[in-house]
Amino acid sequence: MTANTAPTSEQGPQGSGPNRGVFTANELLAFILELVALACLGYWGLEIGDTVLIKGALAIGAPLLAAALWGMFAAPRARYKVSLAGQLAVKALVFGAAAVALFATGQPALGAVFIMVVVPNTIAATIWRGRAASRGKAGPP
Repeated sequence: MTANTAPTSEQGPQGSGPNRGVFTANELLAFILELVALACLGYWGLEIGDTVLIKGALAIGAPLLAAALWGMFAAPRARYKVSLAGQLAVKALVFGAAAVALFATGQPALGAVFIMVVVPNTIAATIWRGRAASRGKAGPP
């Protein structure tokens, strides 16, 4: 018997990373998690405020602030290019705030699940995007 050296379905063309489907699914999950983080911050604002005015301001303001930070520093087409450490710091701030918001509103199980999904997704996305960037591609490594 000869050893099979062809890449598996979980690997890209060079056998070094995910196939396009896995990469795309992870990117889609990353986007969904970003939207969930904004929703968590909005929910926190509604729950934490004392008056309708404060609830509305927090429910709109917290997600807007998070989205502005993300768009300026962490988005793929961010307005300001920062180091990888800077991008990860903004992501940690936004995702961490969303998890804290869930804990603060009495949803600790959801907060824990959120973090358990965010961390591996962000790690995989960071590694795969880094590999793709080093090859000058926008797709899977």
